[in-house]
Amino acid sequence: MPSTLGDRALMVAFELAVQDAYGLAVAARAGVDRIELCSALPLGGVTPSLGFIEAAVATPGIPPVHVLVRPRPGGFEYSADEVATTLSDVRHAIAAGASGVVIGGVREGRVDVDLVSRVADTGTEVTFHRAFDTLASPGEAIDDLVKLGVRRILTSAGATSVADALPALARLVAEAAGRIEVMAGGGVRPEVVAAIVRTGVPAVHASAKRTLPGSGGVSLGTADAGRETTDEAEVARIIAELS
Repeated sequence: MPSTLGDRALMVAFELAVQDAYGLAVAARAGVDRIELCSALPLGGVTPSLGFIEAAVATPGIPPVHVLVRPRPGGFEYSADEVATTLSDVRHAIAAGASGVVIGGVREGRVDVDLVSRVADTGTEVTFHRAFDTLASPGEAIDDLVKLGVRRILTSAGATSVADALPALARLVAEAAGRIEVMAGGGVRPEVVAAIVRTGVPAVHASAKRTLPGSGGVSLGTADAGRETTDEAEVARIIAELS
């Protein structure tokens, strides 16, 4: 079935990464197919607060909310305590009304099968995020994730920007062979959407963000120069490219 954006039928779904209340409003107005709810995108994204999850689910017109569950920035190989935190956050996200979760775990260069299986056992829809791009054997990882019941993979095909790895992305789509959804993400801009779609991916993920200037004054950390928020015009341009 094609996805729908407003009254436009799309062959490719659009997932928008959202990290603040304004992004929720944009997602609801634009009619994107799904959101990935997260915090601290400049750090690669971490688990959002429970209050933010509840606010997202309660937003009128919001599409399905998939919650990023990542206990910390800086890699994807987690200690036993971090795994316990991840599993607790998954349960809280589901209880708050999330339609799915976005996770990733690595163990010695391969999928952390124990972590992913425990998340999949909750019965919620699971996306394996760009931790996939750090794995030693993407083909083997696809097979593992299919066996674990993961619904989709978010990937840049191993590049910083997915637009720089389109042949590799097309190979991943071919290897997946419809067994698992391959969603393209990483540096997605309107001008590269058409080329990405030609690889055969069924979904595209973008943060579509802009930076708001900082307020100055006393330094309080890495966001002093400004903070990121959703760029509604950029979202509209991506939708136009998908239409």
